[in-house]
Amino acid sequence: LYIDFNSGLAVLNVGHCHPKIVKAIEEQSKKLLHYSLTDFYYEEAVELAKKLVEITPGGFRKKVFYTNSGAEAIEGSIKIARGYFKGQRPYIIAFSGSFHGRTMGALSLTSSKPVQRKYFSPLLPCVEHVPYPYCYRCPFKLEYPECNCWCIDFIEEWILKKYISPDEVCAVFFEPIAGEGGYIDPPKECWQKLRKLTEKYGILLVADEVQSGNGRSGKWYAIEHWNVVPDIIATAKGIASGLPLGAIIGREDVMTLPKGSHASTFGGNPIACVVAKKVIEVIEEEKLLERAIKLGEYIKKRFNELKEELEIIGDVRGKGLMIGVELVRSKDSKEPAVKELSYVINECFKRGVLVIGAGVSTLRIAPPLVITRELIDKGLEIIESVLKSICREKK
Repeated sequence: LYIDFNSGLAVLNVGHCHPKIVKAIEEQSKKLLHYSLTDFYYEEAVELAKKLVEITPGGFRKKVFYTNSGAEAIEGSIKIARGYFKGQRPYIIAFSGSFHGRTMGALSLTSSKPVQRKYFSPLLPCVEHVPYPYCYRCPFKLEYPECNCWCIDFIEEWILKKYISPDEVCAVFFEPIAGEGGYIDPPKECWQKLRKLTEKYGILLVADEVQSGNGRSGKWYAIEHWNVVPDIIATAKGIASGLPLGAIIGREDVMTLPKGSHASTFGGNPIACVVAKKVIEVIEEEKLLERAIKLGEYIKKRFNELKEELEIIGDVRGKGLMIGVELVRSKDSKEPAVKELSYVINECFKRGVLVIGAGVSTLRIAPPLVITRELIDKGLEIIESVLKSICREKK
C-alpha cells in the first residue's frame, strides 16, 4: 500500500474508489452508457451543466461544452476564442513555463519543457509567449512587491506596443496556479492586473483550470483566490474522479458559435456526467474545500519549518492541496536540485509515498482532499527523512 501525495496527477480529489462514486457508476451503467450530445440531450449532462454553471465564478449567463480531457478542453477553448471574433483576431498570448496539453493546439500554447514540442513543428501560428509571474525566479530579476507585477505590464508595454496590435489578439490563456511549470501561485495583483488589461483591449481571458480546478486549491476554481472572473474556464482532471471528462464553461455570448462549428461524439458521457455531479456533492457534503485549505496550511507550515533547517528547500508555495516545494542545491545560488528531486521521488516510492515533480526541481504535493491527518503526518515524515538524508550526505 502507498500513501498517495499525487492523486493520479491531481485527478482523485475525492479519493480512491469513494463509495458514493462507485455506487453512481454502478447505477448509471444500468441506465445509459452512451448517446452523443452532438445530436441529442440526456438529463445526466443537463443536470451536471446546471451545477457547473452554479459553482463557476461570474454572475453572467453561461454555457457548457463537454470534452473527454483537459487537452481537448483547451483545443475547444482555442476554437471558441478565435471563432468569437470570426477569425479576425488570430493571436493568442500564453505564458512561458505553462502546460496546456499535448495535442497540437494545446501544445502550441505549452512551453514547460522543450521535449514536449521538439519533434512536432510546425505548431499553431500566431501564439506569443510571455514570462509567467514566478517571483522566486523572476525572469526580470525584480523583487515583489516593488516590481508592481511588471510581468503583466510587460504584456502591454512590450508585446502589444511593439509586436502585436491588441486588435489582433483574441485571448490570453493562463493557469491561475502553474501546474507542470512548478506549482507556482502568483501574487494577488498579477491576475487582477491581467483581467484589467484584457478588458481594456476587449481580449478574452481563458483560465486553464484543468489541474487547479474542482476543489484542488480550496476553491472550486483557483482563480477565485484572486477575485477574478475569466470569460472562459477549461477544466478536467478532478472533475470526474478518474473518468474521462472535461468541460468548457464560459459566457453565453462567447460560447455561442454557428451550428456545426464544434462538436464531440464522446464528450459528456452519461456515466462521467453522473460521477462529476456526485463529485461536486461529495465535496459539498464533506466540506472538502474548507478541508483542503486547512490541511494545505498545515502541510506548508511543516515544510516551512523544515525549510529553516535544510539547505535543500528553497521555496514553499501553493494554495489548498496544490503545494510546491522547490528544491535547490544552495539557498544562495538557487541552483535547481534536479538530481536530488529524482532521488527524492524514487526513494519516497521505495518507502511507500507517491510523489512526483513539477517544473525543473519542484516536489509536487497534491494528495486527495479526503486524506487523513494521520496519513499526511506519516507521508511528511518519510519525505522529511529522505530530504535530511540528502543534506547529511552533502556535509
